[in-house]
Amino acid sequence: MYESMLNFPDSLFGQYERLRRELDDTFGGTGLPNSIRSVVPGRLPAVNVGRTASSIEIYAFAPGLDASKIDVTVDRGVLRISGERASAIPENDAKITVYTREREIGSFTRAVALPDDVDPERVQASYRDGVLQVSVARRESMQPKRIAVQ
Repeated sequence: MYESMLNFPDSLFGQYERLRRELDDTFGGTGLPNSIRSVVPGRLPAVNVGRTASSIEIYAFAPGLDASKIDVTVDRGVLRISGERASAIPENDAKITVYTREREIGSFTRAVALPDDVDPERVQASYRDGVLQVSVARRESMQPKRIAVQ
C-alpha cells in the first residue's frame, strides 16, 4: 500500500533499525518500540498511515469489532481511534480452561499525529471486513497548484 521508510536500508531510518536490532540481539529485547514511529508490538489495532495528493489515509486493522462502538475523533491535530473488543470466551465458565489468549481484548486507544495541512472538518470513516479506513482531507489552499505561464 504505502512504502515504509524502513524499506530503504541505506537511509537514516534503515541504519537506526539495523543498530536497534543489533543491540537487541546483544543485550536482549527491552519491550520498547521497535522503530522510531512505532509502539510496542502487539498493540491493537495495527495501523497503516499514508498520504495521497488530497488526503491523509489511515487504515486500522481491527477485526471482530462492532462499528458502532468505535470512536474516531480529531482534536488539535491528533486523530484518536478508540474502542473495546469483548472476549469471545466467557470469563466465569467453569467448563472452559484457557491455556493461551493471543487475541487481545479490552479497551484500546491509538493516536496518530496529523500534518498541519489537514482539514479537521472533512473527515470520513468507514469500517468494513475488519478494517477501519479514516480519510482526512487536506486543505485545498495548502496543496501545490500549477500556475499557467502566459
